[in-house]
Amino acid sequence: MANATYFVKNVDSFIITGFDHLQNQKILGSLILITYILILLGNGINLCVISTNRHLHKPMYILICNLAVVDIMYTSACSTTMISVLLAEIKTVSYYSCISRMFFYTLGDLTECMALTLMAIDRVIAIRLPLRYHSIVTNSRILWLIFLTWMFCFAAIGYLILLADSLPYCQPVIKYIYCSYAAVVRAACVDPEPYFAITTIYSMVPLCGQFPFILCTYAVLAYSVTKLSNSSRKQMINTCLSHIIVLLSFYVPKIVYILLTRIGVVLTLTERNAIAIVSSLVPPLINPTVYCTRTKEIRKRVSDVFLHSKKIVPRDFKSFPNTLSS
Repeated sequence: MANATYFVKNVDSFIITGFDHLQNQKILGSLILITYILILLGNGINLCVISTNRHLHKPMYILICNLAVVDIMYTSACSTTMISVLLAEIKTVSYYSCISRMFFYTLGDLTECMALTLMAIDRVIAIRLPLRYHSIVTNSRILWLIFLTWMFCFAAIGYLILLADSLPYCQPVIKYIYCSYAAVVRAACVDPEPYFAITTIYSMVPLCGQFPFILCTYAVLAYSVTKLSNSSRKQMINTCLSHIIVLLSFYVPKIVYILLTRIGVVLTLTERNAIAIVSSLVPPLINPTVYCTRTKEIRKRVSDVFLHSKKIVPRDFKSFPNTLSS
């Protein structure tokens, strides 16, 4: 234990070396920066539109806001590191900064699974029990469920971070592109395989539990949609399609990575990094785009904001409050 303390105190920072083999680092960094800005902009618009419009203070939109917050946290934890390494050429990350980024990245990964599960349950109740939906799914209940999922994720990821923080580190080099649990554990002076057992459980529960459960909910929805009228069927298909796009964008990269490694395919560092970048940036970019373009109320509100802003001139300032409230 004394040696472990000694090693931890001597590693004050980590050096990110995952991009060292790339030649066009500035181009990749610029693409990540642009994507990150679009993610912040898209999720920020959804949050602002929903929070400022009382007509959108409904369970489904609260769940969309929760997903937007998760996406911002999830992508910020890794994007800021990659941008600083690629564009600012700052490869050094302090020890506790790396640990905190690892915490928020892993927390975002798990809470996104929970958020998608809650959204699937919400859609099932809305379609299967439309007359009882408003009595079953209320704002207060949704807020409580969101709170409970966050508390569960905090506890689960907190234990993981405490485990990583207790390890002895004798080399300050992280051979990956940001501070993930696997990358940090591989920098420790221990055999990393036993410490990956808990992360295997953390990853298999969503993939073998939540993902099949969500797919089953959409199978139930597909069966229910066949019994609806043409107009109602079209509306429900549009709603479910947006959820499926969001679901697949999050789970498919993870499934591909696990399947490739399980069947014996040896991935190079570049291929691992590419999958990590796609899984970290694509879902938070797709989510706000899907909900903004495919959700009628959000799309209408965004278009109203831009159309009204074009009509505003100095002499019309008196009507500005009325415009906002319309």
